[in-house]
Amino acid sequence: MPERRVTVASKVGLHARPAALVAKAAAEQPVQVSIAKDGGPPVPAGSMLNLMTLAAAHGDEVVISAEGEGAQAAVDAIADLVASDLDA
Repeated sequence: MPERRVTVASKVGLHARPAALVAKAAAEQPVQVSIAKDGGPPVPAGSMLNLMTLAAAHGDEVVISAEGEGAQAAVDAIADLVASDLDA
């Protein structure tokens, strides 16, 4: 199962606008993408509410994973998004 560790770049963390953008992108992937923080249980990344319950702040490390055909591309797409500044 492909996974990638990334640091949350948005100054507000995965909250509000950044969470909405990540959830939308994850929901558009051909496979279910999961995200976990601090070794906690993974949650579906396609849900803004799930992302906000992670309480992932700026500078926190999260693990993004997926399984199935196209999983690596999905993980890379979401990881790149989380690692970018989505506050603008």
